[in-house]
Amino acid sequence: MPRSGIDPAAVAALTTAERALFLARNPVSSALAARARGALVDGVPMHWMADWSTPCPLFVAEARGARFRDVDGHDHVDFCLGDTGAMFGHSPAPVAAAIADQAARGLTTMLPGEDAVRAGELLAERFGLPFWQVTATATDANRAALRWARAITGRKVIVVFDGCYHGTVDDVMVRAARGRTVHRPGLIGQAQDLTLTSRAVPFNDPDALRAALAPGDVAALICEPAMTNIGMVLPDPGFMAACRDLTRAHGALMIIDETHTISTGFGGCTREWRLDPDIFVMGKPVAGGVAAGVFGVSAAVAAGMAQARAAAAAAGGHGHSGMGTTLSANALAMHAMRVNLEAVMTRAAYDHMLALSDRLATGLRALIARHALPWCVTRLGARCEFQFCATPPRTGAEAEAAFDDPLREALHLYLINRGILITPFHNMMLCCPETTAEDVDRLVATLDRALADLAATAQSQATA
Repeated sequence: MPRSGIDPAAVAALTTAERALFLARNPVSSALAARARGALVDGVPMHWMADWSTPCPLFVAEARGARFRDVDGHDHVDFCLGDTGAMFGHSPAPVAAAIADQAARGLTTMLPGEDAVRAGELLAERFGLPFWQVTATATDANRAALRWARAITGRKVIVVFDGCYHGTVDDVMVRAARGRTVHRPGLIGQAQDLTLTSRAVPFNDPDALRAALAPGDVAALICEPAMTNIGMVLPDPGFMAACRDLTRAHGALMIIDETHTISTGFGGCTREWRLDPDIFVMGKPVAGGVAAGVFGVSAAVAAGMAQARAAAAAAGGHGHSGMGTTLSANALAMHAMRVNLEAVMTRAAYDHMLALSDRLATGLRALIARHALPWCVTRLGARCEFQFCATPPRTGAEAEAAFDDPLREALHLYLINRGILITPFHNMMLCCPETTAEDVDRLVATLDRALADLAATAQSQATA
């Protein structure tokens, strides 16, 4: 019996039945998938879209609030919400109106407008860092933050936590293995040896972080305040404060990536936990689903950026960072971001989301106890996750050890066939302002039926 406590043979039988049910229920998606394979790599415009548990991609016709309708006409309650990109619901009315308004007034000019000024003011008020820059994605923001950190400190090395995710930035694609930093398995097209300038250490291990910082060559620690992409891993009490103290003591900057952990509350973990980063990064939901990322910096970092630009100019360069992309801070994104910050990402929205996430966590814990499973539930604000381990993991390695991919895929497919979507790759769920208590209860009840079906299948196989 695997660590998850569920018979693999029962999982395999359920998966076979659910795959057949999916194909029978979704002929239009199946036909579109076949057509797409003639024009798109792997039949999808972005390869992650091929990585769901379904036999073929589920094609979407429209999405609004906490729901979407697929091309076969089935309505789904969405707890994935674009893996945080639509954390405040699909196409929020104020943002949709803002997009329509801006579309008639120009999409991109490579010049600022008043929206940019107001968005910067709103970000500063919310997160406490005084100066801001806008990028096309959080990946771009993280890449810029690391480059600025290196320029300001004159150092090359960065430190990450094992199992981290900060987008597709090359520097973070390393893991910790038996006390050494190694390349993340399966990297495609990697040319440079990342271990020369990147160090990976376990989360919740201040001694390992201290050792990584000790040589005095680290430009920055880049981290989520809670790990979210390898399964949820919450910080031990005092760990984030230790990270701040250690980076300061060793002359390194601290970059906090809150692209996912913005689920925690109105000001993210940065405000809720009184963190004091040198650089703050966010993307995904910041413009209501329009592609955008941001990074905010302290006054000291802003001064260091100015000095770095001046030094580049004095050396005969143009004095620019080389990190920009043409569509960053375009007029459409800035108008959507301003309206999203003003009218969608509100304290009232968080109050609703957090209450429902608490209801979901309570329901999941009761469900796990009822089925006597060695699972746990981890929650971070509006983000909730069940994991196939008895106690919450403290490191990325512990979270990864709890993976049971066949079981996860079977449960996700079971939910999809009954009109419920949760995040692929792990078992994360988000509650948005349009999520209802009935939606939460339906999710818990459907998981209950899935577990009952698995138990019945296992019993039937045992007596056959």
